[in-house]
Amino acid sequence: MASGGFTMIELITVILLVGILGAIGASRFFDDKLFEAKAYADQAKLMIRYAQKLAIAQNREVFVRSDVSGFAVCFDSGCSSANLALDPGGSNNGSSYTKGYCLSGGSYASSWMCIGKSANVTVTAAPARNELAAGGYFFFDAMGRPHNNGDPVGGTSSFTIMPMTFTSGTSSFSVTVEAETGYVH
Repeated sequence: MASGGFTMIELITVILLVGILGAIGASRFFDDKLFEAKAYADQAKLMIRYAQKLAIAQNREVFVRSDVSGFAVCFDSGCSSANLALDPGGSNNGSSYTKGYCLSGGSYASSWMCIGKSANVTVTAAPARNELAAGGYFFFDAMGRPHNNGDPVGGTSSFTIMPMTFTSGTSSFSVTVEAETGYVH
């Protein structure tokens, strides 16, 4: 009569495999850098989409400040205190990076549709663009078409497709703003 069970070699092999998989999984689970780029890319994409829809709904230009430290939605290129677009959820994410970036008149504006970038995340465009440089911005006209920061308000758009790459650690995510239609994906 044969008895059932596992051999010692089978048990040791399974324990080793579970240990190796656990070590790999734990390092990925506890490394938040892998998730920072994805979260920031998703938030930036939603803000840009909202800015386009707001421009169409309100029949006016809506500006997206998109410099090296974050993204913000405003009704003028300088994001003056009287022209901040309010976050439809009532407040932005309130992270320490957002609190340092989303300042209006020297004070943190929690109700502003604005987000600051973590030091662990880099945002690049290929080729490099003024819209993502210090003081950069682009805007949507009342028809939802994107314009470069050098285009005159009410003028013709010279905006070309803007692919952005959000990177943190070994993770990379893309957000693209299409020319003419302003479609964000």
